[in-house]
Amino acid sequence: MRAEWVECPAGGERAAAARVRGMVAAGASVAAVVQEIVERVRQSGDHALLDYERRFGGGDAPLRVAPEELRAALATLDPAVRAGLEVARANVAAVAAAGRGEERREVALPEGQTVTLREVPVRRAAVYAPGGRAPYPSSVIMGAVTARAAGVDEVVVCAPAHPVILAACALCEADEVYRMGGAQAIAALAHGTESVRPVDVIVGPGNLYVQEAKRQVSATVGIDGFAGPSDLAVVLSEGADPALVALDLLAQAEHGEETLVAAVAASDGLLDDVAVEIGARLRERPTVAQAACALVHAADLEAALAFVEALAPEHLQLIGAEAEALAPRVRSAGCLFVGAASATAFGDYVAGSNHTLPTDGAARFASGLSVRHFVRRMAEVRVSPAAAAALAPHGVAVARAEGFAVHAESMEARARDASDSAPA
Repeated sequence: MRAEWVECPAGGERAAAARVRGMVAAGASVAAVVQEIVERVRQSGDHALLDYERRFGGGDAPLRVAPEELRAALATLDPAVRAGLEVARANVAAVAAAGRGEERREVALPEGQTVTLREVPVRRAAVYAPGGRAPYPSSVIMGAVTARAAGVDEVVVCAPAHPVILAACALCEADEVYRMGGAQAIAALAHGTESVRPVDVIVGPGNLYVQEAKRQVSATVGIDGFAGPSDLAVVLSEGADPALVALDLLAQAEHGEETLVAAVAASDGLLDDVAVEIGARLRERPTVAQAACALVHAADLEAALAFVEALAPEHLQLIGAEAEALAPRVRSAGCLFVGAASATAFGDYVAGSNHTLPTDGAARFASGLSVRHFVRRMAEVRVSPAAAAALAPHGVAVARAEGFAVHAESMEARARDASDSAPA
């Protein structure tokens, strides 16, 4: 893991954040390649989907995993792994359920009409669980359990047919599981093929091709956002254990060489200690990739807070009493972990928070995966005759100002009907 020292003076927090973001090179554009894949799958269905799977994914027909294969995978799963997945399932479900709003909320308005806000889950949603260097059953849990908590009728998973992935699908009672991946899988889920029915929402992490495909089909289906390379910032103050900070940074670096990690402190001594601890552990941990690591010296903790707000990291940890006191003021982080025991790794697996989070600074405006990604809000309007008579003059004035004469006529007709039906 390559480390770089970054100075963050008061007033220079945005520049320092931009410099740290720049330590990870932006991926080359794959838009044209993905566009060709999506269009071919849209037009040619299973023929194109299977062609791309054989070339890039290693999959073959039948793409859908049989229920008995899922049950067998769960039956042979290591008991300790199953217990861990069951804890994750229970905790993620509890947190997800807490995110649901009222299913119906009726608002009575002064003129006599009512507007009822209804929370309506989508009928069919897909969870993408990436392959790559290792299987990610935790991504199945995060997506499928949250979709279930939202009330989705049919939960679909597409992922590598690894036994632990299939076991997680069985544990979450996924309705359909497909052994496919890449941009071709996203295209099939969005547009449908002979063997894959289209869905309403697609969520989950994946490589640049997967995320670009989600972006390209986002006019056809809902998506959770662009989940790119992972990142973590740790703000530490006196009392923080540099060894634990180093472990957390190295743990996040396991996600790949495009990962960005940063330790932020107002003390050179603390940062020096973190650097020493990282160096002492690197050789012993072969799963750690060549991630970018920034050691950010902030003028003070106010500057440290301003820096992480500008960076808007996917994960933010606060360790040390003074750093932890900043928690109520944090607004721009995908998920916030407060206290020495609150390792980001718990959030990746069993804490109950969702690990599908906004990356690349998107935490300024985007949220982690929740039931909201599977639910749409719909207004149900009921205008009584009396309300129509009261509202019409106001609506007509605005409609005519906009040049929409027939809109005005439509409302005027209701007002006349209300007047004609009024008791003498």
